[in-house]
Amino acid sequence: QVQLRESGPGLVKPSQTLSLTCTISGGSVTTNDLFWSWIRQPQGKGLEWIGAIGYDGSTYYDPSLKSRTSISRDTSKNQFTLQLNAVTPEDTAVYYCARAPRFYLYDYWGQGTPVTVSS
Repeated sequence: QVQLRESGPGLVKPSQTLSLTCTISGGSVTTNDLFWSWIRQPQGKGLEWIGAIGYDGSTYYDPSLKSRTSISRDTSKNQFTLQLNAVTPEDTAVYYCARAPRFYLYDYWGQGTPVTVSS
């Protein structure tokens, strides 16, 4: 059974960098043909795809966030990480990591971690 778990600070100050890690158990970040994604949901709004890292390390970003986003992985720890720079209160959301056999088709999700951007 694949399990994903997000970790990171729940409070980030404006203009700082949000950094979250997703730890994978029961699977591997290098498994062929899988994409490991970050998605967020602001309160009262729908899901927003942030980006993904592929099994081969290739990265993909939503165009509206691309200039501020970096997704990387640590294969030795079986983790992948989201960094979102220059955050504003509009980045306040519940952040999820998820596994995708195909883009935008998710079969496993983390439980989500709330992040608030506030001074």
